[in-house]
Amino acid sequence: MAVKKKTNSTSSFSKYIKWFWSILFLGAFFLTLIFLLASWGVFGEMPDHTVLENPKTNLASEIISSDGKTLGKFYLNDNRTPIDYKELPQQLVEALIATEDVRFREHAGIDTRGTFRAIVKMGQGGGASTISQQLAKQLFHGEGSKNIAERILQKVKEWVIAIRLEKQYTKEEIIAQYFNIYDFGNNADGIRSASRIYFGKEPNLLDLKESAMLVGMFKNSSLYNPRRNPVGVTNRRNVVLAQMAKYEFISETTKDSLQETPLDLNYTPESHREGIATYFREYLRGFMKEWVKDKSNRRPDGEKYNIYKDGLKIYVTIDSRMQAYAEKSVTDHMPRLQAEFFHQNTLDRNPTAPFLELKPDEIDDLMKRGMRRSERWRKMKYDLKKSEKEIIESFNKPVEMTIFAWDKEGLEFDTILTPMDSMRYYKSFLRPAMMSMEPQTGHVKAWVGGMNYKHFQYDMVKQGKRQIGSTFKPIVYATAIDQLHLSPCDTIPDTPFCIEKNKYGNPEEWCPKNSGNKYGGTRTLKNALANSVNTITARLMDKVGPQPVIDLAQSLGVEQDILAVPSIALGTPDLSVYEMVAAYSTFANKGVYTKPVLITSIEDKNGTTLYQFTPETKDVLSEEVAYVTVKLLEGVTQHGSGVRLRTSGAEKYRADFREIITGYPYQFENPIAGKTGTTQNQSDGWFMGMVPNLVTGVWVGAEDRAAHFANITYGQGAAMALPIWALYMRNCYEDESLNVSKEEFEKPEELSIEVDCEKYLESNKEKLDKEIDAPEIDF
Repeated sequence: MAVKKKTNSTSSFSKYIKWFWSILFLGAFFLTLIFLLASWGVFGEMPDHTVLENPKTNLASEIISSDGKTLGKFYLNDNRTPIDYKELPQQLVEALIATEDVRFREHAGIDTRGTFRAIVKMGQGGGASTISQQLAKQLFHGEGSKNIAERILQKVKEWVIAIRLEKQYTKEEIIAQYFNIYDFGNNADGIRSASRIYFGKEPNLLDLKESAMLVGMFKNSSLYNPRRNPVGVTNRRNVVLAQMAKYEFISETTKDSLQETPLDLNYTPESHREGIATYFREYLRGFMKEWVKDKSNRRPDGEKYNIYKDGLKIYVTIDSRMQAYAEKSVTDHMPRLQAEFFHQNTLDRNPTAPFLELKPDEIDDLMKRGMRRSERWRKMKYDLKKSEKEIIESFNKPVEMTIFAWDKEGLEFDTILTPMDSMRYYKSFLRPAMMSMEPQTGHVKAWVGGMNYKHFQYDMVKQGKRQIGSTFKPIVYATAIDQLHLSPCDTIPDTPFCIEKNKYGNPEEWCPKNSGNKYGGTRTLKNALANSVNTITARLMDKVGPQPVIDLAQSLGVEQDILAVPSIALGTPDLSVYEMVAAYSTFANKGVYTKPVLITSIEDKNGTTLYQFTPETKDVLSEEVAYVTVKLLEGVTQHGSGVRLRTSGAEKYRADFREIITGYPYQFENPIAGKTGTTQNQSDGWFMGMVPNLVTGVWVGAEDRAAHFANITYGQGAAMALPIWALYMRNCYEDESLNVSKEEFEKPEELSIEVDCEKYLESNKEKLDKEIDAPEIDF
C-alpha cells in the first residue's frame, strides 16, 4: 500500500510540472504572438522605419536675430523647437533618469525587472514604463485609453515601438527626443520652450533645482503647473531631488538645501502679442505668408511650407540687444511725455480732450468713423452677422475690459467701460515708432512699431504714414546742392518770400512763414537748415522746382506718390519711418541707396537653405553731394534744433511725476547728423539721427491729428521724438560690443565744395563784402 501511495504522489507531481511548463510555454507563445501581431499592425497601424526616422511632430518656425538669439516663433498649438542632446545640461538628464528610468542605460527599451515588479505588486510599487516607452507613447498615440483591453494593446504597441526606437536611435537621441516632445503647459512645448518660458533662459543654462522642477512636470504637467499649483510643483520637485540623492547623482546635503528653496520662476510667456520685437514679428509673419505662396518656395513633396508647423528657421537682421535698447528707450520716455499730455488734457483744461480745434459735431463724426473701422465692428458685422443698429447699440453698453495704462503693473488694468469710451481713451495716447538701420548693409537692427502690441496693433514703422515736416528739408537741400553746387556756407536772405501763383502747379501764391514770424538778415545754408528756416527752404525749392525734389525722394526709397507742388518743401507728404530711414541712410552711405534688409536667410528644419537675400543697391547721389548734405545735418545737432543732444538741461520738472519730462541730459560729444521735424499744430514729432554706421528715425504722435499738444514746448520733434533717439544711442554706446561708431563721417578724397565755413568766409571775404553792399540780392 505504501508503494502505491508513493507512486500516485509522484504521478500527481509530474502532472503539475507538465501543467506548469505547458502554461509557461503557452504564455510565452501567446505573448510572442501578441508582440508579432502588434508589430505586423494587426492591432492598428505601426510606424515603419521611415516614420521612426521622421516622427510627425509640429515644429514652430523660429525667428533668430543677427546675434543668435530667438526673437520669437510662429506656431498655432505647438510652440516646439527641438534641441540636440549636447544642449541639455548634465543635471537635467540625471534628474530624468533618476526619476523616470534608473536602468535606462542598461535595458533595450523594456525594463524586465521593473515590469515583473509592477506585475507582482499590481502597480503599487511604481510603474515600469521606460523612457523609451514613454517616448513611444508621446510620439504615436498620446494619452492611454481608459478601456482596459485597449490599454493593454496600447502597452504592447509601446513595447514594440520602444524596442524599435532603441534600435533606431542612440540613448542620447532618445533622451533628447523625449525632452523635445513633452508638453510642459503654458505654450511650453518641449524643453527649450519650457526653459525659456518658466525661467527665461536657454536649457543649457538651467541649474539643478530648475532642472528638477521641469523633470517633475513629466508626471502630469496639467496637475503640476507651476503657475497654478506652486505648492504641488515644489513638492514634486523635491521628490525628484530625493530620487537624485537616492541614486547618488547629488549629495544628501545638496538635496536638503535645495528642497528648502522656492521655485524662483521667471515666467516669460511666448505668444504672438508678447515678448521682444512684436511689431517686427507681425510684419515678418506677413512676409512669410507671401513667401510660402511663391511656387518656387515649395517643400520637396511639392506642398507649401506651413510657417506654423514645419520648423523653419528665419534668420533676421534685428539685433536682440539693440532691439531691447530701442524698446527700453520708448518705455523710458513715453510715460513721461504721456503724463504731460494727460495733464494738459484734463477736462477743466480741455473740455474736448484729447482733441483740440474740433467742434462737438466734428468729434462725433471722428468717433463714428473710428467705430466703423474698428475690429469690433468688423467681427460683429461679418462674423456675428449683427445689424448696424445692434452694433451701434453695443458700442454704448458698458462691458468688462482690460485696458492699457503706463502707470499700472503689467501696463494694463481691468475696468468697465463702453467700447465707445474705450476708443476715446485710446485716442488720447501718444504713439511712438522707431527704426534703426546700418546704412552700408541695409540691415535693420531695431524696429519698434508702437508701445504695446497687445493694445496698439497698428504698426507705425511701415504700415502707418504721417506728415514728415522739416525732416523732408534735407532732400530739398540735397537737390539744390546737386544742381547748383551750393556750399553749406553760402548765404541766403532770410526775408519773406513767395512763389507766384501757377509757377509750379500751385493754384495760389505760396508764401511760407517762419516759426514765430521771425525774419531778418542772411543765413548760411547750414544755419538755415539747423534752425529749420522755412523761407530759405522755399527759395531753394523755387530754384530747383518740385519735380527734381520728388525724383530724388523716390530714388532715395520713398514709395508714396508726391504731388509736384512747392509746399512739399516743408514736409507736407505723408511718409513712413521705414521710408525716411532708408532715405537718410543714403546720405550716410556716400550717396548709395541700399534697400532695407530684414531677412538674411531661411532654412528648413534640417538646416537646408531655402532663401538667401540679395542686396539691392543703386547710386543716387555723388559721394560729394551726400557728404555735404551730412555736414549740413551735423549743424542741426551743433547749434540748431537738435543741440540739446550736446547739452544738459531740462525744460520742466514736475515733482508729482518724479522725472524730468523733456529733459536732455545726453551730452554727446561725437559727430551726429540729424534733423528734427514738427508738423502743423504739433500733430507729429520727428527726429532723424545719423552716425557713420547707424541711421535711426523716430516718430511720435497720436492716432488722430486733432489730438496734439497745445504748444511747441512739448509738441516739437525735439521734445517728442529726439529723447527716444538719445536714450537709445546712449545705451548702444554703453554696449561696446555693438561697435556703434563715434568717428567722423568719412570725407571724400575729392571735395570741390567747401564745408568749413571759416575757410569759406576767409576765401570769399571780398565777394561777400560786395554782396552785403549790393542794394538787392537775387536768389
